[in-house]
Amino acid sequence: MSDLCKNWTQWLSQTRFAALTDEMKAQTIAWLESVGDAVVNMAQIQPNDNVLDIGTGTGLLAFKAMEILENLNGDGKIIFSDKFSDCLDSCKDFLDKNPTNVKHQFLNASCEDLKLPENSIDKALMRSVLVHIVDKQPAINEIYRVLKPGGFFCAFEPIIRSNTRYWELLDPKFISSFHEFKDAENKIMSDSNDSLCNFDDLTIKQNLNNAGFSDASTLLHAIESKYIVTKEMVLPWFISPPSPDRPSMKERFLLFFDEKKIDNYISEIQNYLEGKEITIKTNSVLIHATK
Repeated sequence: MSDLCKNWTQWLSQTRFAALTDEMKAQTIAWLESVGDAVVNMAQIQPNDNVLDIGTGTGLLAFKAMEILENLNGDGKIIFSDKFSDCLDSCKDFLDKNPTNVKHQFLNASCEDLKLPENSIDKALMRSVLVHIVDKQPAINEIYRVLKPGGFFCAFEPIIRSNTRYWELLDPKFISSFHEFKDAENKIMSDSNDSLCNFDDLTIKQNLNNAGFSDASTLLHAIESKYIVTKEMVLPWFISPPSPDRPSMKERFLLFFDEKKIDNYISEIQNYLEGKEITIKTNSVLIHATK
């Protein structure tokens, strides 16, 4: 585990924003809020629904669903589910400080083994969880198992392998070993054993169909962000871990190059991009499927 990130709660609240300016962080948080709204709205939560938030993290989806149930004055229940106890502890702490009358439960379980009865959940919600699971099919099969017939699975996942790559921001004339690093990055981003980049909207749709879901929809969404690069922005791109248990980009490059060569590459990127406006493409998919 990286020294920069001790647990999932810290990564969710701090480390994942390490490469962002305050303005970019504010924009990202606003975007995450809109993503949460989109997922919860797709679920069409009803007063007596049992709602499961899988990989709840900081509880973004669960708390939004809880607010809906509270407004509906229903008898439904929210289940905060996560394999990492520090995430559940964070959600518990929030509810201790902000009590609610809505029924709720905390479940320490992985997506592949939810420890819930078959046909017991009306709505299953999820945000950026499959991206951390190498084999997506068993996880999606498990979600199908716990849903009631007619129940919805609504989720959001980033499609990292089709995002802008570092080499696309650069001019080979100004970067020594440009083509070596381009080839290495392309290999990293097409690794079938890497959960972050071994899937896209089409493979997810096939997983849903394989599990037995009907009316499976995977809506691809692309956004572009423009901003001016400062020298200080660049290093965190390479040393911030994508999750507490995964190697940083610099650590991935160490499979191909020695550290001195990587540090020189990063330094050249800093010098080349400083003061330049860049455009970053980020892809994601909204998922809706019915059992």
